Amino acid sequence: MNSKRRVFEAMNHGRPDRVPVMCQLALGHYFLNCDYPPSEIWFDSNTFAKALIDLQQRYRFDGVLVNLPGRPKNWRDFLSSSSKEGDSEILTWPSGLVTAVGPDDNPHTFGPGKTPLERADYKTVDINDPATYRTPGYVWNTWHAPHLWDIDPDADLADPGAYPESFTAALRAARQLGPGISVHAEIFSPFTHLLEFFGYEQALFALIDEPRTCHALLEVFTAFARAQVELYGRCDPDAILVSSAFAGAGFISREMYKEFVAPYEDRLYRAITEQGVKSYVHTCGAIGDRLDLMAETSVNGIDTLDPPPLGTVNLDQAKAEYGKRFFFKGNLDAVNEMLNADDETFDQAVKDRLEIGKPGAGYILSSACSVAPHVRPERLKTLADLAQRFGSHR
Repeated sequence: MNSKRRVFEAMNHGRPDRVPVMCQLALGHYFLNCDYPPSEIWFDSNTFAKALIDLQQRYRFDGVLVNLPGRPKNWRDFLSSSSKEGDSEILTWPSGLVTAVGPDDNPHTFGPGKTPLERADYKTVDINDPATYRTPGYVWNTWHAPHLWDIDPDADLADPGAYPESFTAALRAARQLGPGISVHAEIFSPFTHLLEFFGYEQALFALIDEPRTCHALLEVFTAFARAQVELYGRCDPDAILVSSAFAGAGFISREMYKEFVAPYEDRLYRAITEQGVKSYVHTCGAIGDRLDLMAETSVNGIDTLDPPPLGTVNLDQAKAEYGKRFFFKGNLDAVNEMLNADDETFDQAVKDRLEIGKPGAGYILSSACSVAPHVRPERLKTLADLAQRFGSHR
């Protein structure tokens, strides 16, 4: 059974030959363990796709998540300058924005003089005036700089036709390079857009002070995300992940989740289903108190499932209560069981998840959140071996 089919069977509660393995790697892990400059991995779609497939093959993962949008092939032509500062590459753009690309972390972008990026003000934003919410900070953190690629700032982003062909370039490249594996695309939750738009602290105040404004913006961001679902759906992904990292109990209450997150994400899950592929959601941290609310939506699967102490999900309990409703991906503690643990602790943690997840299929072995940059590659290589030995259905 090839990897593509193995993940398909797991997502559909079929009968894979073994539990599939598919970890999302932090971008810093690619920077440290691939033979490409970090800025090329981050900004060049073909290089990013090669990095995804290189480490997928090295670790024998059954799939990859394409979690960056595509960029134009000539992205360096949009730069004003490029220089070195210690271990970082410093990219300066004509707009005055500066991007620092370090060796083991996501690039960080600043205004001139390393000032924070501009965010919208929830007290003055006008939902009828897009100019008030097309800010550098918001655009950068959701598209990673589309305004630098000569995209019309007044384009209707709810229209798939407003997006350049390069937007899907990384997904198409990964699909071509990995025809026998499961290739997944990623979009942002409308709630994530909202937090990036105002900045996290101000967004949380806005939920309390200006809930009507938040709902109006969530409608706009849902329309944007639906258009991106349609674009990715044309490129033959095996699943589409909705990234909703900030919807756990560490950020918002169960009641706020029900009001500001679930209804808008549900529209995306339905749109993904219309594309004929599986949907799943990535929410970090404490989500044990809202699995039932997730079950009321149309989502097919749940990613991360952080266990204590990072989160509040015990896989055996979640599997018993919701194992027929969802497929699950994750639950390996990315810090205490993968990064900092000794080999015996790591191996036992993997065996435990395989023992719980294997019955009835519906489980993909993975780190709960992203694999940290400095997790040893040798450790990741053992995941497929352990899945073969202890996760086989034969």
